[in-house]
Amino acid sequence: MKKMMLTLSLVAGLTTVVCAQNPITAVYTPTPGETPPPMEALARSVNKNVAKFSFTDPENTYDFGKIPLGPVAEHIFEFKNVGIEPLIITNGQASCGCTSPEWPKEPIMPGQKGRVVVKYTTQGHVGPFTKSVYLTSNAPTENGADRYELFIKGEVVDNAKPTDPAKK
Repeated sequence: MKKMMLTLSLVAGLTTVVCAQNPITAVYTPTPGETPPPMEALARSVNKNVAKFSFTDPENTYDFGKIPLGPVAEHIFEFKNVGIEPLIITNGQASCGCTSPEWPKEPIMPGQKGRVVVKYTTQGHVGPFTKSVYLTSNAPTENGADRYELFIKGEVVDNAKPTDPAKK
């Protein structure tokens, strides 16, 4: 009986110590009726010494306008690490196969600038388009999402074909 009580006391003590070390439960308490964000977002939001993206375009959107069918359209999104830790982009992914991102593979140190090059293949894609590029990194997003999202949009036009059927 003494061994069982000693074991239970030890387990209770260890549980208390482990739970007390969790910074999220010690810092974040949702208000009544609030839906808490994902745990990953909370873990990033607790750390004040994080890396942080600051894109030149705050909307993170580039509009190509009307572009001709054929060549690959390209845009460079520039950003700066305005955080305290090095910014590390671990992955870049596009919403479809016609779009491809290139991102820095080395850490972007605090105060340094970086570039994400987004290429869109126009061949075979006549008409309006809106595409996304997702960046996974160690920088928290303002909305608690697990990745940053960049957007490109425009309209691919085939200059060889009339766009208005009445102009034939």
